[in-house]
Amino acid sequence: MTESQRNELGAVLGRTPSGLFILTAKGPDGSQTGMLASWVQQAAFDPPAVTVAIKKGRYLHEWLSYCPAVALSLVGETQKKFLGHFGRGFEPHEPAFEGLDVRKAENGLPVLADALGWLEGNVAERLETGDHVVYLVNLTGGGCGPQLEAEKPWVHIRKNGFNY
Repeated sequence: MTESQRNELGAVLGRTPSGLFILTAKGPDGSQTGMLASWVQQAAFDPPAVTVAIKKGRYLHEWLSYCPAVALSLVGETQKKFLGHFGRGFEPHEPAFEGLDVRKAENGLPVLADALGWLEGNVAERLETGDHVVYLVNLTGGGCGPQLEAEKPWVHIRKNGFNY
């Protein structure tokens, strides 16, 4: 691929829209954490499923192999505080939800009470792809937040598809 072709590919990839979510998971010792997930897409109607891509090297991969349950809080376009809070990342035992209003999803994981809504489910498949791992999550439930109909979800679009 020429540099010109790569630049064009990067421009189109960067404009491929995806929603912004806060993914929550549980570790082997019961610790819970959250991370900003910008590559989440619906993958199936029946059973309902989404895919989530997580960069290789994150400790969450070990956690998801131990406990496949996840929750995803949908971030609204005015909820920049969540991007600032979760965008920096957390160490495994750092309190990721300190100072935030959270509730427990049915699977026991925290979801953001102010989120537009949330999904919960279990990792069903894992696919290693280049510098990320894609997880197929079969959904088992979800809920609507108070602003789901009034506010738009945050849609993530980048200038270049080769970086965040």
